[in-house]
Amino acid sequence: MGKYVLITGASGGIGQAISLKLASEGNHLYLHYNQNESSIKELVTKLKPYGGEYYTIKADLSDPLGHEQLIKNVFSLDAIVHCAGNAHYGMLLDLQLKDVEALMRTHVTHPLMLTKGLLPKMMSKKAGNIVVISSIWGQTGAACEVAYSAAKGAQLAFVKALSKEVALSGIRVNAIAPGAINTAMLDGFSGAEMDLLKEEIPMGRLGLPEEVANATSFLLSDQSAYITGQVIGVNGGWYT
Repeated sequence: MGKYVLITGASGGIGQAISLKLASEGNHLYLHYNQNESSIKELVTKLKPYGGEYYTIKADLSDPLGHEQLIKNVFSLDAIVHCAGNAHYGMLLDLQLKDVEALMRTHVTHPLMLTKGLLPKMMSKKAGNIVVISSIWGQTGAACEVAYSAAKGAQLAFVKALSKEVALSGIRVNAIAPGAINTAMLDGFSGAEMDLLKEEIPMGRLGLPEEVANATSFLLSDQSAYITGQVIGVNGGWYT
């Protein structure tokens, strides 16, 4: 019998790969998106052959009350994958308050408040799973991405703290920290910049969204039953 999983940011490259992987394993999915309605419709079409139940939920997680739209549209629930996010490039000296607030709401405030609102559904079953798709920059930090790095670092602290709080309730909480993954988030880089980036990575290539999805599947499975509070790097050896 499939589990019910909420995936935020399901319309993005990594979110779609996770959705396809979990659907192929027989799970039922709540698919969150904001602006990319065409991508989410295409995703649902790809998922239908797997025969599960798929619900799309539109919510703006940069809005102060965005999480409430999600909470009221989720019913039975076994797991949450926090995948929604957006990058912000630029020097700290040029950073605007509105950009910081939007980043923190999307990456920190809403995952925290969304989890709070949905935890009772998992606690009532004495079982559950939460996976946060964070970033390598939450582990080591990146110049010109100070605010993003701060938000991703906060996600990792959230995972470590919450995992201790809910462990006896049968709920596991872990994070995945992808490195450079071949998604639209890297579209702003030139060919020369991409070559330099690949040279920095010991495996010499970008990661694939499917590789992040495979790690997510593992953390949601019974194969990782004794793993909680951990950060799994999917980065080709870029940060160890």
